[in-house]
Amino acid sequence: MGYIEANLLPDETVVHKATLHWLIFGKATLVAAAGLLLLVLVEPTVGALVLAIGLVMAVPAWVAYRTSEFGVTTKRVIVKVGLVRRRTLELLLRQVEAISIDQSLMGRIFNYGSVTLSGTGGVREVFHNIAAPLEFRRKIQSQTA
Repeated sequence: MGYIEANLLPDETVVHKATLHWLIFGKATLVAAAGLLLLVLVEPTVGALVLAIGLVMAVPAWVAYRTSEFGVTTKRVIVKVGLVRRRTLELLLRQVEAISIDQSLMGRIFNYGSVTLSGTGGVREVFHNIAAPLEFRRKIQSQTA
């Protein structure tokens, strides 16, 4: 059971969950692939070193992917990111003032982007590399309507 499910209020259900986009593994994957090519085609020692660097680079991305939760419930928007340094946002739907999406060209092609949630009382949080950010916004808007 994740953070969202563990913190539901009575009579509250999860409507939608989003994740980080798989492209957060992009740099680590490219470095590891280069390491494999070097390992097989050029120099095994250098290839093994580059492959190891790629695998080490994947660890923070994997931790971020596994420890980030983005959810819309019937009453709130709940976001939790981080393992050691955890950051949470629990915003009642009636307090949501604005939801903005920022997508680069790559983000539009691969369907990821940054979501900014603004709420009453000056709450403003930005979450980067969210998969399907427009769908996440649509789910929040459908619950607030």
